[in-house]
Amino acid sequence: MPVSSRWLWIAAVLVLGGFLYVLHPILSPFLIGILIAYIGDPLVDRLERLKLSRTWGVIVVFSLFTLLMALALLVLVPMLGKQLVRLYELLPQMLDWVQNQALPWIQVKLGLNEGFWRFDQLKKALSGHLGQTTDIAGLILSQVTASSLALMAWVANLLLIPVVSFYLMRDWDLLVGKLRGLVPRDNEGVVVKLVGECHEVLGAFLRGQLLVMLALGAMYAVGLMAIGLELGLLIGVLAGLASIVPYLGVVVGIGSALLAGVFQFGGDPYPLLAIAGVFVVGQLLEGMLLTPLLVGDRIGLHPVAVIFAIMAGGQLFGFTGILVALPVAAVIMVLLRHVHGLYKQSEAYAGQSPVPAKNSRKARS
Repeated sequence: MPVSSRWLWIAAVLVLGGFLYVLHPILSPFLIGILIAYIGDPLVDRLERLKLSRTWGVIVVFSLFTLLMALALLVLVPMLGKQLVRLYELLPQMLDWVQNQALPWIQVKLGLNEGFWRFDQLKKALSGHLGQTTDIAGLILSQVTASSLALMAWVANLLLIPVVSFYLMRDWDLLVGKLRGLVPRDNEGVVVKLVGECHEVLGAFLRGQLLVMLALGAMYAVGLMAIGLELGLLIGVLAGLASIVPYLGVVVGIGSALLAGVFQFGGDPYPLLAIAGVFVVGQLLEGMLLTPLLVGDRIGLHPVAVIFAIMAGGQLFGFTGILVALPVAAVIMVLLRHVHGLYKQSEAYAGQSPVPAKNSRKARS
């Protein structure tokens, strides 16, 4: 590639990056629409292979997504709301239990000085904050309706998501074909290969990992509720969402579940063993069945990289950054893997006279 063309491409990427940075406050519905279209496109392609038209395939898949979302809103959201209200009611009792039982026991076992925790100040601050309102729904509603313009914008963005996702899902193959037609002919092979690798990684993550999260959240919630844990649904859902980072879900889930179990069941060991058993079974199923079946070994994102990508995206672009953090990290990982391969083949790595791999093994033997 000539130097002038290379600098032109770099300038174009910088201009596009600046343009997206300026517009990132309004990008959320479009990014969510792209995500839904990307996840639904393989299902539409399968329906097309069954002799269904593209438009009717999109209608079927879109109706399925809408039905699942409606069920979640009608069933899951009210149940989670009740558990959040219950947690709000139990929080003062939990603070008393921590202050009068848990901390004194830890203090005796560790030989700490009295008042080491300064828990009275923390409890006073939390109690004062909790006392500001007794209606969580009213608090949220007051924040949302503080500005009628902000409320209208929020509703407009919410209604825009299905419109964007429907049209993108319908025209997905056409858009991909047009984008491929814009690739320089000399570089088409390399670009198609890299895009294919990115598609494999993103598909494994967005479809596979999300299904793993949903399955783990359902297993944890059902198991904890079957034991009789009062906050089982809330803890199970949180553990499932935290499973986006490997092993983080089980750490968050078992820690919060055991804490809630000790508070609810006291010193009875059997419910606590049952809580631990729920997460052990969940981890065994994830390692032996869910991850190999739904994800495989195609993602390759290190857990630390996942955490850093989410935090960096949120810090730079807020909620929009969180949405695109992991897909961007996966694409960057594929590009870095390609750059690493080029580096290993370059003179900068091997020197002027690289020793062939076979000769080097014979020399060592």
